[in-house]
Amino acid sequence: MLGFNESEFRAQIGSAVSLRPQIESYVDQLLAGGIDNILLVGSGGTYAQMWPYELLARQKSTMPIRAAIAAEIIESGDAQLNERTLAVFTSVSGTTDDVVRAIDYVSSQGASTIAFTGYPESPIAQKVGKAFISQPKTWPFDMQMLLLIGCILNQRGEFGDYNLVAGEMENLPDALVAVAEKAEEQAISFAEANKDTDYHFLIGGGALWGFTYLYSMCILEEMQWIKTSRVHSAEFFHGALELLEEDTSVIIFQGEDSTRPLTDRAEEFAKRISSNVEVFDTKNYELAGFSPVSRALIAPIVLDTVMGRVSKHLERVRDHSLDLRRYYRVMEY
Repeated sequence: MLGFNESEFRAQIGSAVSLRPQIESYVDQLLAGGIDNILLVGSGGTYAQMWPYELLARQKSTMPIRAAIAAEIIESGDAQLNERTLAVFTSVSGTTDDVVRAIDYVSSQGASTIAFTGYPESPIAQKVGKAFISQPKTWPFDMQMLLLIGCILNQRGEFGDYNLVAGEMENLPDALVAVAEKAEEQAISFAEANKDTDYHFLIGGGALWGFTYLYSMCILEEMQWIKTSRVHSAEFFHGALELLEEDTSVIIFQGEDSTRPLTDRAEEFAKRISSNVEVFDTKNYELAGFSPVSRALIAPIVLDTVMGRVSKHLERVRDHSLDLRRYYRVMEY
């Protein structure tokens, strides 16, 4: 497969999943010490990647667990931020400037801090109270976040399926390699058909809303310089639908959680208007070794693997490197 290093991919996914004992030991210490709220702090893609776990907490927990934009919290603060706050950060490189500054800020307010990254000597790893290190360049951070938030909720008696889900995550390397292989045909077809498409409309909901935002902004806009619109499937019928035309490229991300009917409804309408609707659905993948409850929760990881194949083929057919930037980390701002 184009640009797919299976051994490196397996090592990265496996290294994230193998953090389970460390995470569970840390959670034991954390809850024994006493926390009463959690901030999931990110910037860009890592902010969006926090949303499924904020959603999981809203559905199951009475503890305030919410996502926050790193640059915004520095300027606006948070009324619940204090010495009983846990602030969670992620960064592939461990150098994201907004995240570095946010760690300094929440630490000054007394919060406990942890980070997931691949570089133990990076500024972010060095600044937090506890750094969990996976293989370099490991992405996404959904494995670690699901283990962390799932374990916290389980310890509070709010997530009885945690041990099932965490145990089944050991099957992720094999399952995701199979996903990548099966996704290749759709990825090639979509990229070839949309080589010259200059605008995409993306729809997703539930656990996949964060990924919808991320793929729209961080991949299509940042890495391919393609204009996009993105909307939560629950909000699609409140304005966004008016942008559709008969040739609008519509990308729909469909998962297996309770919000699936909302995305089904948006898909049905989009197909009535546009002749260019592409659905990427986790139900199309076997995911051997995963129960229904786990399938719903790992949907962002599955779609990240699927769309990773799409991204590589868009890079190929458009002759536009995924590493090319005009402004991000190029200019001062």
